[in-house]
Amino acid sequence: MFALISWIVFGLILGALARLVLTGSDPMGWPATLLLGVAGSILGGFIASLVTGSGSGGFQPAGFFFSLIGAILLLLVVRKFRTTSTAG
Repeated sequence: MFALISWIVFGLILGALARLVLTGSDPMGWPATLLLGVAGSILGGFIASLVTGSGSGGFQPAGFFFSLIGAILLLLVVRKFRTTSTAG
């Protein structure tokens, strides 16, 4: 139970920080921000295993730095798809 609460809090913090770093209009509520942070942590774990060459394979959570990088990358992808879908 504590692990689930930790993922939720960590995801909200990371998602909010990613949105703060990338200024602009992101019409998403707290559930989407939570998912952005958690998915960013998973992506960050994958990136960390590529960079460091370690890892047990599969999905794994990353440290704060790589999780934030993952969340920022995901937010950029979301913005790109949102821009191209509304432009055409």
